[in-house]
Parts: sequence; C-alpha cells; structure tokens
Amino acid sequence: MSTTVGFGGSRSARQTNEESPVRAITIEKFGPAEGLALSERPEPAVVAGSVLIEVEAIGVGGVDAVIRRGTLGSSFPVGMVPGSEVAGRVTQAGEGVAGSWVGKRVWAFTGTSGAYAERAVAHLDDVTELPDALRSSDAVALGGAGPVAHFALEHARFEAGQSVLVRGAAGSLGIMALQLAAAAGASAIGVTTSSPERGRRLRDLGATRILDRTAQPAEGDDAPGAFDVVIDIVGGPELPSFVELLAPNGRFVSIGVVGGYPPADFGMTLMRLFQRSLSFATFSLDTVPMAERNAARADIFARAARGELRAVVDGILPLADAAEAHRRMDAGTVFGRIVLTP
Repeated sequence: MSTTVGFGGSRSARQTNEESPVRAITIEKFGPAEGLALSERPEPAVVAGSVLIEVEAIGVGGVDAVIRRGTLGSSFPVGMVPGSEVAGRVTQAGEGVAGSWVGKRVWAFTGTSGAYAERAVAHLDDVTELPDALRSSDAVALGGAGPVAHFALEHARFEAGQSVLVRGAAGSLGIMALQLAAAAGASAIGVTTSSPERGRRLRDLGATRILDRTAQPAEGDDAPGAFDVVIDIVGGPELPSFVELLAPNGRFVSIGVVGGYPPADFGMTLMRLFQRSLSFATFSLDTVPMAERNAARADIFARAARGELRAVVDGILPLADAAEAHRRMDAGTVFGRIVLTP
C-alpha cells in the first residue's frame, strides 16, 4: 500500500490546517491501552494525489494494537495518531484528483497512522468507492481483511472441492477467509477458536469442523482429519501442530503472526513429513498490484451489499473509547472487528 499521507506521515504530508482542528486519538505512551488519549489536532492537509475524508467509521485492527504496545520499536513516534482504515465521505480533492470524488462515500487506507480521527487523508490509490447499500461500519470490517483473505486463498492455489483450515478464524481476517472459502465451494472448512460459543458462530458462517488452539477437535466435534490448505493468522509455538494437519500435497500459507513467531526449527516438521510433498509459504498483500487489490475489494463490497458476504462487527464505540476497544482486543474477546465512530 502507498506511503502514509495522514497524521505522522512524511514532512510534506504533515502540513496541516491550523484553523480546522479535529478530535483524534494519539499514543501518548507505548504499552497498555491506557496510553491512548483523546486530543485535538490540526486538520491534516490534502496533498497532491490525495483526498480529505469526513470519517464515519474507523476499523480497529490487530496491527494498531501491535504498534500501540511498542512492539515494532522506535519507528513510530509518541503522539502519533494510530489506525489505518476508515470509511466516510470525501470533502476535498488534492491536486491531480478529479473533483467528482468530492461527495462520494469511500473506504480508505491511510497508511500505518492517521485513521483514529474525525477527518483523515488518503492517497487516491488507496481509496475505493462504496455501494450505497453498504454501511460504513461494515466497510471497515471488510475493506482491509477481504483482499488479504482473497489473495491468500489464491496464493494457496485453493480450488473448489478442496478442504481448508483457517487458524485464528474469529477475527475479521479469519472470518473473511472462512466465508470466501465457503462461497468458492470448499468441501470442508475447519477453524480454530477458543470457546463453544465462538464455534457456533463460526458454523453459522460456514465452518464444518471446530478445533481448539492446540489442533485438537473441540468438545463434541469429530477428529479434524487432513486439509488441503491451511490459512494461518496466528503463528506462535503451536504452528508445527497445524502443519501436521496437511493432507498430501497440502499448502500452508502464513498471513500473520499475532501469536508470535513460530519455533526456529518448525521447518523440521515439513522435513519429517517429506513424503507428503507439503508446501509452506508466507503471503503479504504488498506483493499484489494495486489495481488488483482494489478490484478485489470493490467486488467484496458489492457482494456484501447484495447479502452474499457478511460483515461481522463486534461492537461500535465512540472515538473517545479507543482505549476500551484496545483493552477488548488485548483480552481476546473480540469476534470480528471493533469499529470506532467520531
């Protein structure tokens, strides 16, 4: 995705309109959620190739929590506005952007900062127009996660009639991978989850097998069997146990490490299972051309507007309650996506 153009971006992007302050959340101290604070900031300036958006909904993502904790080191400054995903209405177009964008409802990626605010700036390459029937809160549950899930399944060479396991299925990314696999004709879809209630909700979305976090069948469920594809959002020390669940010629695609990095010797599991001809890959949306990402996102929005895909919103909180949203994420109680509204 393109370089950040909102709060905390390059020098030119940090030029602001001092006469139009906006309410925003800033990270005043890295670590616990209490380090997030509501403040007033100058409105971000619109630069060439970008648009200003009156924000209606903000997606609270896992990467926001990682940045807030300070896990990624000193590359992020104290006082930054976190967040990367908004939906709202374009109110101003920068140089080189057609004036017809003004007034349109859009989803936008703001970079690695700038979204937790009443107004945000995004480069036009990172903006997708929304169908009239799609709510802004639903857009931020779909817009970031949907293309990653779509292209991860493509990267895994998934085909109709094959089985899929989604590890870490209760977040917005896992929920999208589950739904897209089901819609594409998966023969069976396994998921991992932490409670029977979550398992029931995932079955309602298309899951057919429920596993716990150690790759064992959940209470009352059948043995997991083998899967043609594993889409893994978690990583962590249990990753080798899920490699074991691959069928012959199975493909394992890692798209996140929210549970930490896997053991350094996890590749030995692949070697021990050499005769199964297994494959392990990583996937990042950064490797997909921008035009293809945006086309996939627009298709997902259209399908959701028609009722073919479901946006799962765990809760909608006011912007001032961003710290509470992060506390829920840290506690692992979120199913789907939490949304903030200015």
